Amino acid sequence: MKKLIIAAGTGFLGQVLVDHFKDSFDEIVILTRGKSENKNNIKYVNWNAKTFSGWEKELENTDVLINLAGKSVDCRYNEKNKQAIFNSRIESTKILNEAVLQCENPPKHWLNSSTSTIYCFSLDKQMDETTGEIGNDFSMNIAKSWEKAFFETKTPKTLKTALRTSIVLGKNGGAFIPLKTLAKLGMGGKQGNGKQFISWIHEKDFARAVAFVIENKLENEINIVSPNPIRNVDFMSKLRKTVGMPFGFSQPKWLLELGSKIINTETELVLKSRNVIPKRLQENGFIFKYDSVDKTFENLLQKN
Repeated sequence: MKKLIIAAGTGFLGQVLVDHFKDSFDEIVILTRGKSENKNNIKYVNWNAKTFSGWEKELENTDVLINLAGKSVDCRYNEKNKQAIFNSRIESTKILNEAVLQCENPPKHWLNSSTSTIYCFSLDKQMDETTGEIGNDFSMNIAKSWEKAFFETKTPKTLKTALRTSIVLGKNGGAFIPLKTLAKLGMGGKQGNGKQFISWIHEKDFARAVAFVIENKLENEINIVSPNPIRNVDFMSKLRKTVGMPFGFSQPKWLLELGSKIINTETELVLKSRNVIPKRLQENGFIFKYDSVDKTFENLLQKN
């Protein structure tokens, strides 16, 4: 019997993984803030991501544990939200470390969410796991603290991997839906000066990359990104072409700043240049099915 646990697995990425792994594991358990129940051959177990309440017993004899817990960064970075972003990542990671250590037969492999935002803004240098530059600002410090909380507790019987994931583009969630809507409305021009790079990955390649990490027992930090970062101006141009919109009004920085206040988000999410590449995945032989945004957009816009 093979068992998979996904902590905080009810969101977009969790559902992508469940869909991918549903035939690979005999048992899938989702740790959720919702009620405990069995639904569609999946066991949902309540947890608060802070304290033990019985959910920790599920970790016994687990093959793979994947932790996706963390408050969305799509919010204003006021002090309240900053603290919530920090706490949701650190507390869940720490309590899982405690749970793993108290298991008689702990999970064989634990994959913990991280982010490609850990790397510095870059318009020229491509950031990989070996030579990537990690700086000092709110987002990067959150990512560093997150990985520190994950790795500083040694778990001798459990392999550990931090998934430095980029923007995941999917049909039913994530960033693609609002971007597609903008393009269709004629607002799909460049954002800021358009020179910033976007690191992204198709939802199917995201799930396949996670499976590859598990199959090959890859440890430590892994960039879960496509091999071809693309400048914002080109990304938006290709998206407009795919949705059949001949024009797209650009959004200068001042307008983005104004809009971000209105919709309670931060311009960093679109203006930071994330120039990240999947060196370790490719060195170990991973082959991307969707290595260009052209293929990705065409696939995601196909009607089922």
